[in-house]
Amino acid sequence: MNSLLNILWLGLKELRSLLSDAVLVVFVVYAFTLAIYVQATGTSSEVNNASIAFADEDGSALSKELLNAFYPPRFKLPELISPDEVQANMDRGRFMFVVVIPPRFEHDLRAGRNPDIQVNIDATAMQQAGIGSGYIKNIINDRVSSFLRRTEETGPKPVNLVVRKLFNPNGVSSWFKSVVAIINQITLLTVVLTGAAVIREREHGTLEHLLVMPLTSFEIAMAKVWANGLVILVATGASLLLVVHMVLKVPFAGSVVLWFVGVVLYLFFATALGIFLGTISRSMAQFALLIILVVLVLMLLSGGSTPVESQPKWLQYVTYLLPARHFVSFSQVIIYRGGGLEAVWRQFLMVSAVGVGFFVYSLALFRKSIAVSK
Repeated sequence: MNSLLNILWLGLKELRSLLSDAVLVVFVVYAFTLAIYVQATGTSSEVNNASIAFADEDGSALSKELLNAFYPPRFKLPELISPDEVQANMDRGRFMFVVVIPPRFEHDLRAGRNPDIQVNIDATAMQQAGIGSGYIKNIINDRVSSFLRRTEETGPKPVNLVVRKLFNPNGVSSWFKSVVAIINQITLLTVVLTGAAVIREREHGTLEHLLVMPLTSFEIAMAKVWANGLVILVATGASLLLVVHMVLKVPFAGSVVLWFVGVVLYLFFATALGIFLGTISRSMAQFALLIILVVLVLMLLSGGSTPVESQPKWLQYVTYLLPARHFVSFSQVIIYRGGGLEAVWRQFLMVSAVGVGFFVYSLALFRKSIAVSK
């Protein structure tokens, strides 16, 4: 009972210390509000306002119809340039796409000769270039097909392909990016707050004051875990409700309670990681460098930025030991697909196991650090 009271009062001390640091408070508020919104809406993997030009060497009715088939918001209004200007404009980065229509294009098409259309792509923006080339191909094929059907009867297509997008029918990128942004902020802020608390106590001499009290290293560490975890949990709930659900209109298909149970399990690991980094760091500058080395790697390998399946096979086995990967996995199952406990219990178990193991290891280092301080 005395140990629980000690953990309670030490945790309240952590909360008062955090609330007295105006910079950290502002950072937490910004990270779970404006930063989430900007990350969700500021960038997009979709093609928007892509610059496109046409070098029309045919001048036929069909080539003019192809020119008029491209319009905002996917593409800017096409510009007409001469074939001699294609290379110079591509070198200057003026256009992302340049479509070259050869001479006698419509005539050859009507004669059944299957003429070629050249599409020049500035692939320095790889993702936009790949998606945009698919858009251009589909638009041109559809417009050419509709043009030919005006004079030639064609039978029905042998296969009618019906596409159904599950969980995100309109392909809105902010639905995915907002949740990934919250996951990344949980990882970053939890580690920063917990590790900074350890370093701040060492630099301000608070740790020496705690050493003369009848306290154990477990009580000191657990106080940091529940106090900093509670702050992040409250900030996560507010961000999910106010920013993601109300502002960005992202639906939550599964159980909110179940997801927050997973968040609590992950917070246990993240706070242990913060204690570990704060223990081995001798200054706030070293801690900041370790954040770049450890936390950013966790974010990149979690599957939030790129699918885990796209990573090398050997790296996929390594990421299986990272709770961040399982956090992203069960978040997608619960939030997007509406999965229940039977669908995520393995991820919950893995996060819990790694979190407990890492907490024990971090506590051993923390205990050793206190022993050295004594």
